[in-house]
Parts: sequence; C-alpha cells; structure tokens
Amino acid sequence: MPEESLLRQEIREQPHSLMRLLAATTAFSDARELLRAHNTRAIRLVGHGSSDNAACYGVYAFALLGGLPAVRDSISLPVYYRSESRLEHSAVVALSQSGRTPDVVAYVERARAQRAPTIALTNDPSSPLAEVADVTVPLLAGHERAIAATKTYTSELAALAILAAHLGGRASEVTDAISRLVETMAAHLRDAEIPRLEKLASVLAHAGRMFVVGRGLEYATARELALKLTETCRVATTALTSTDLAHGPIAAVDSQFPVLAIASLDDALPAVLSALDRARRAGATIVLFGNAAGLVEGVAGTAPVPSVPLPVLSPIMSIVPGQLFADSLARARGLNPDQPFGLTKVTLAP
Repeated sequence: MPEESLLRQEIREQPHSLMRLLAATTAFSDARELLRAHNTRAIRLVGHGSSDNAACYGVYAFALLGGLPAVRDSISLPVYYRSESRLEHSAVVALSQSGRTPDVVAYVERARAQRAPTIALTNDPSSPLAEVADVTVPLLAGHERAIAATKTYTSELAALAILAAHLGGRASEVTDAISRLVETMAAHLRDAEIPRLEKLASVLAHAGRMFVVGRGLEYATARELALKLTETCRVATTALTSTDLAHGPIAAVDSQFPVLAIASLDDALPAVLSALDRARRAGATIVLFGNAAGLVEGVAGTAPVPSVPLPVLSPIMSIVPGQLFADSLARARGLNPDQPFGLTKVTLAP
C-alpha cells in the first residue's frame, strides 16, 4: 500500500474540484431557467449511496436557500412498483456520481414522460443519466480513482447549494461564500492534524460497531461518515439523528460501542449535545467532528474544523476530517482504504 492512499490524495483535491464547479455558471443558469419556466413549486431528489446522502442535505439547501420544499423521493415506487405519482409543479434533481445507476436513469425517464423538468447532477456529462435529463450540471470533480467517493460527494453538496441559491436569488452570496470556504478548506487540509486522527483511529481500531449522530443539516454528514467507515473499515456503522439515538438505540451503547457525532454551530446543536450526554452516561466513548467539536469537554477525541461563511454550507467542510479518519481507521485495522472489500469503482470523468 502506498504511503499516501489514493483516498487521501483525493480528499486533498477537493478544494480544486470545488473551484472548478464554481466556474460552471452556465449549467446552473440553465437549470434555474428550466425550473422557473415550469413554475416549479417542489423538488424531488433521487440518488443512492453517497448521492442519497447528498440528497439528504439538498432537502435543507432548497428550503433554506431556495425557499422550496424538497423531498428525497422513492425510486422503487415508480420504477419497480409502477406507482403513478403526480408530478405537477414538481422538478426532479437526480444525483449519480457515475451517471450510470440504472434505476435513477429509469426514474428520470418516467418523470420526463410526465413532462416534469429534470436535472442531472453527475460527474460524467456523457453518461446515460445526462442523456435523459433536460439539464445536466457537471460536478467537474475530475477522475475519481479511489473507490470510496470523496470529491464527488462534496461537489454534489456544493452543486445543490448553488442550484438552490439560484432559485432563491442568492447565487452571488452563496458562490462567494463557497469560494471563501474553499480557501479555508485548502488551509485546513494543509494543516490537518493527521497524527491526531491516527491516534484516535488506534484507540477505536478494535470497535466492530459504531453509531454516527447528526441532526438537521449535519444528518447528511453523519450518513456519509457512516458509509465511509462501513465501506473502507468494515465496521458496522449506523447513522442516526440525535432523537433517533434517544428513542431505542441508546440501549445498545456501552464502553465498547463508540458514538461519533457531528457538532456544528447551528440551531440543532443543543439536541445533539443532549443525546451525547445520554450516551456518555451510558458509558459510550464519544468522538466529535465539526466546527463546534472543540467546544465540548469530556469526550475521547475531537476532529474540529473551521467555521464557514454561511452555516448552511457547513456540511461541505464537516465531512473532511471524517474522510481522513476513515482512511486512518482502515489502516489501523490493517486494511487498504483503496481496496474496500467487495466494491468496485464506476465513477468516471470526461
């Protein structure tokens, strides 16, 4: 295994990917005009895996930046069960890093048959998904060689925020904020405390199961971190909201069951801290990620990140130490983070 994994290299490439995305102004303008022309009143988001985690963020981005309700829609209902949901005044935003997920493509085809506007967010603008959608927003992340997605995920988050901001008349504000976030992310990656993460990984290397907790905007981060730990570290990891943790799963927690959490400076933070207090009293090892991680005492470890210009953008930054931690934990468990068991790569770039 090389000294620096492909996974870690691509984590470091994320500021460059995001800057390329910021330059894709035409695609976002085309998407905005499409949705306005159809008098769009609601957004339906579809995707799998990391793309579904990004869609979880999109629910908040469209509401907070675009003033539109958004839902993560069922792919199975129309594609497998032939449900005839009415899509009047709804638009579809389909996320697939490869653009080759068959049932996502099929969902878009069925939506277009109902004359609903469709937008593809994909890293490959020549993919089947891009071919069937009305407008394609290219993620411009470049070729992703590591099997575990990193830069395509953060590009999806940023693309959703930018698209929502275009709808809400906040495009300049949000693109400027992402540009400043990128500078902060680049500096953070240069100064990232890899030894701290590696020490933390050595402490948790024995754990065969974990909970990852987030709330609100950062629930998407919890889901994505849980996925990264599961696929690269072979750890049974479940993402929960802070309320979910308190309603049953807290009974499983003990000193051998770590609880990781995303703690960010927003209105959902008190709910997260309350749930973690219960987990701590149950004997759990607590580890915190996020821009509020350094403000909480009595935890086993922290992986803080800098604050961002707009709180709604915090998930773009919060996932970065989680990605690095997944790389470190895989190594601590004697695994190659570039060769997750049973997985292959399909994400391409033009």
